[in-house]
Amino acid sequence: MTGFDFAPLFRSAIGFDRLARLMDTVSSEGPTYPPYNIEKTGEDFYRLTMAVAGFSPTDLEVTAQDNTLVITGRAANGGQGELLYRGIAGRAFERRFVLADHMVVEGADLANGLLHVGLKRVVPEQLKPRRIAIGSAAPAVANDAVKAAVAA
Repeated sequence: MTGFDFAPLFRSAIGFDRLARLMDTVSSEGPTYPPYNIEKTGEDFYRLTMAVAGFSPTDLEVTAQDNTLVITGRAANGGQGELLYRGIAGRAFERRFVLADHMVVEGADLANGLLHVGLKRVVPEQLKPRRIAIGSAAPAVANDAVKAAVAA
């Protein structure tokens, strides 16, 4: 894999060391089964669609823990006859996706051989931008500290 120099980023940004570790662990030669799409369906909404033909809802497991989404498939062996040719892959798989901060899995549906996983970015209120009023006097906290220092 081609190496990236993150030095320019780290000169002006704080706390992005996780990004460098993530880039080091990403491999372009990862598993390719099953195929999937990632769509942005709204400002803070995403959908992961994975082709899982031959799997039932009981054969699939979707787990979200920390900042990782894990989708596991274990096909049940229960054919109705002798299989002469296998063109539809039904092998077990595990796919891992790294989720950004504040990403929440809303749900998963299986229809027509496609697993759809809905994701949403939910930013807590305390992290959203807020307008700070500008007054002409010093902030109350500073006034209290000055009063305490003068009284002592």
